[in-house]
Amino acid sequence: MHRAAAAYATARDQAEHHGVAGERATSQAQRALVLAFTDPDRADDELHLAEQYLTGLDLRATGLSLRIAALVRDAGALPGLDTTRALRAEIRDTGITAAEAVLELALAFHHAIADEPDKTRAVIDRLNELTRGGDYAYYVDIAHFMAGLPLPGPSEIRWTESEEHLRSAWHSLVLARQEHLRTGS
Repeated sequence: MHRAAAAYATARDQAEHHGVAGERATSQAQRALVLAFTDPDRADDELHLAEQYLTGLDLRATGLSLRIAALVRDAGALPGLDTTRALRAEIRDTGITAAEAVLELALAFHHAIADEPDKTRAVIDRLNELTRGGDYAYYVDIAHFMAGLPLPGPSEIRWTESEEHLRSAWHSLVLARQEHLRTGS
């Protein structure tokens, strides 16, 4: 996650250097999304910066990513899921499958933090449906990893690191957020 955040910062800075406003906004929104998983306090500043970069631009997918990043930042402490349901409907209307898959991953994170395994399984079912064609199929594994759930069978995903390492890394994000919510730091 730290490498991803750094890569998005580099992409943002290069886009700024070359005067490519849309790429700058998109890179910043993706950086905010990554940091929302790892550091919700820091993500808040990154979200605000992305909002500034989006001002005056018509980048629907980037705007959706930014709204999902805000949900990830607040995961585990969401007051309800009405906003999420409305966002899901909006995403479906746009037909941006990638955004729908990321939204479901964000919900898996939230339910894992809230220790709601049945709701996590419902998200996994939606992710299975969304990724049936193979795109973003690794999100299904990640949702299992976050919640500490076993995979239903051998994974078809070929990871660059061991499955156990990735399982531990994703589950650690959940544990860290639970601690953050418990202690406020």
